Amino acid sequence: MSTDNPIVGPPKWMHWLGWVLTVLPALMLTFSGVMKLTDSPDLAKGFEHLGWPLKMATTLAVLEFGSTLLYLIPRTTVLGAILLTGYLGGAIATHVRIGETNVLVHCILGVVIWLGVYLRDARLRELIPWRR
Repeated sequence: MSTDNPIVGPPKWMHWLGWVLTVLPALMLTFSGVMKLTDSPDLAKGFEHLGWPLKMATTLAVLEFGSTLLYLIPRTTVLGAILLTGYLGGAIATHVRIGETNVLVHCILGVVIWLGVYLRDARLRELIPWRR
C-alpha cells in the first residue's frame, strides 16, 4: 500500500543544529563534573562560598554525569533534559540563597538544553508547536 503523502522529517540543518545545541551544554556539564572530582583548593573555596560541604562534590559530579549521559542518549534525551533542568534549578537556588542574583548562565544553559531536544525531536515539536 502506497501513500501519496510521505512522511517528511525536519530539515537537516535543524537536526544538526539540535545536536550542536545538545553537545555544547553536555561538554560544559561534563567539564563541571570533572572539576568537582578534583581535589583543588579552588573547589574547596567554591563549595565553602556556596554553603555546600566539600564531601558532596562527588555526589554532585555523579548526578551531573548521569543526567548528562541520559541527555546524550537519544532514547533517554527527554529524561536527561528533565533531570538537568532540576539540577540547574538547584544550582540557581543555591546561588540565589546566598544573595547572588547572576544566574543568567544557568538559565541560558537550561534553555539551550531544551532547544537542542526541540530541534532534534519531532515528538516534542508536536507537543509544543509554534503558532504562526
